Amino acid sequence: MTGSCGGAARSIDEILGEARARLRRLGPEEARAAMASGAVLVDIRSQAQRSGQGVVPGALQIERNVLEWRFDPRSPARLPQASYRLRVIVMCVEGYTSSLAAASLQDLGVAGATDLAGGFRAWQRAGLPVLAGPVLAAPVALGPVVPGPVVPGPVVPGPVVPGPVVPGPVVPGPVVPGPVVPGPVVPGPVVPGSVVPGSVAPGSVLPG
Repeated sequence: MTGSCGGAARSIDEILGEARARLRRLGPEEARAAMASGAVLVDIRSQAQRSGQGVVPGALQIERNVLEWRFDPRSPARLPQASYRLRVIVMCVEGYTSSLAAASLQDLGVAGATDLAGGFRAWQRAGLPVLAGPVLAAPVALGPVVPGPVVPGPVVPGPVVPGPVVPGPVVPGPVVPGPVVPGPVVPGPVVPGSVVPGSVAPGSVLPG
């Protein structure tokens, strides 16, 4: 049977065996001593696994899907400590994925890469320090907004504060004359005046 690239197909057990043949795997106590000497323990478990199982103090937490990009010294996404001379100890849950990951780092030229035999479970069984993992926040599900009934509250009138009265301009309108209605004539009292007789001066009789 051949693979898709023309080579002989291999089982995952064969691939795992070949990877481990290249590694000098470390037990928990050896890994702890190596960390004290400057080696970096890299935890490639998922965030959910770290939250449920706990974490190793001092371990560097790197997700498996970005491991090679973080430790390739020529990668733009490399870590500051990435180096071909760096001693890297990869740790997963039980020590299977970590072997494949460590072999991949060796392919990049990180010759000192290896893994923790037995993984995090072996570290726990050895009674070495473990801290509680980070608490994962539950996702917030946003449902549709359903408006409820509108209940009117009591109307409380506030105090009436009178403002100043400002008179507006007076605009005269047109003068419209109404009809003339004659009223009754009421005669007033007649007051007779005094008659002053004048003197008769006898004059000359002129013939006509």
